[in-house]
Amino acid sequence: MAVTEFSQDQLDEIYIFAVDLGRKAGEMLLASIERRIGDGDNQFEEKDSSVDIVTQTDEDVESFIKTAIQNKYPAHKFLGEETYAKSQSREYLIDKHPTWCVDPLDGTVNFTHLFPMFCVSIAFIVNHSPLIGVIYAPFQDQLFSSCANRGAWLNEKRRLPLIRNPSIPPLPSNAPRQCIFSCEWGKDRRDVPDGNMHRKVESFLNMAAEAGGRDGRGGMVHGVRSLGSATLDLAYTAMGSFDIWWEGGCWEWDVAAGIAILLEAGGLVTTANPPKDPMTDPIEDFRLGSRLYLAIRPAGPSSTETGRQSQERTVREVWRRVHELEYTRPGV
Repeated sequence: MAVTEFSQDQLDEIYIFAVDLGRKAGEMLLASIERRIGDGDNQFEEKDSSVDIVTQTDEDVESFIKTAIQNKYPAHKFLGEETYAKSQSREYLIDKHPTWCVDPLDGTVNFTHLFPMFCVSIAFIVNHSPLIGVIYAPFQDQLFSSCANRGAWLNEKRRLPLIRNPSIPPLPSNAPRQCIFSCEWGKDRRDVPDGNMHRKVESFLNMAAEAGGRDGRGGMVHGVRSLGSATLDLAYTAMGSFDIWWEGGCWEWDVAAGIAILLEAGGLVTTANPPKDPMTDPIEDFRLGSRLYLAIRPAGPSSTETGRQSQERTVREVWRRVHELEYTRPGV
């Protein structure tokens, strides 16, 4: 099936199906928690490292989602974290065809420790563009969702971002100061002086240090948050609770639904890695599958700039403070 365009009615139908599927998958996650509490089972397997793990729940929920999608939309492609992880290829597999991109349990480490920041993530993608996103965090009963041209929502009742009256707040004029900065340590824990982990830590310090510190790179952000779930980081950015999210190492199922929701809410997504001249080079759109992302929350206008201008200004100020990360990917 080489269809690359869908009518709004078709997208609306797919969105309703995706929301229902997300809720049912979230109920499976909660049922698994209840069983673990009852029998004390805490079984999981490590994949590439002690922080890259998979539980039987991951596989069971993905199988449920995949079967439901194949029964409803047999011509659509499916890409899930667990089935992908079992293959030997690490190539980017999404193309122009309609594709469901699913993480059955994002925040698996949180899930195994009964820390409530975990969720199911479902995205519908056409021609590399996430058109529908559903993120359900069942422990908090928070459903984040979006459909192209229909807005982004919390529990299908509150439009995102949450603060909208009288208008969406502008970004701080001195951003990243007064911002909440979201980031993750990631799974690359190699203790190499110039490795990704060390580059991330240096970047975190730059963003957090006092204004003017660290040779002028101190960002003095209000706070640094790490939820342990890139999917929820993006959802909270769409909600307006996080101002900035910067990350390298994510796979497409970690971000596709969150990007769909954030963009529909009015956010900006570009690459994590700064260009040669962070202050003047063009701000390019994100590349799904690149594993490098910088997201800025939705922003309204101020007396001196539009919301988009403030988002782009914030991107450049982040780029000025972060280090380039090395995540290569065949096929991207």
